[in-house]
Amino acid sequence: MAIKIKLSNLLGERKMRVAELSRKTGINQNTLGKLYHEKGASGTKLKTIDKLCEALDCRIEDLFEYIPRNKK
Repeated sequence: MAIKIKLSNLLGERKMRVAELSRKTGINQNTLGKLYHEKGASGTKLKTIDKLCEALDCRIEDLFEYIPRNKK
């Protein structure tokens, strides 16, 4: 995957659990779990990203990192 999701890093830095973030944002724990484990995040809505950035007081680039694929 060319996009790395850094939700687990952000939660670790803030000593916050997925359940707490779910309560704070209203985002389903299963959705957050997929983002946390970087599985099945291809359909993540902008509204969800906005809620995460607001709740974690971060910028979008703190949450996602673009990793270029090797070109042949």
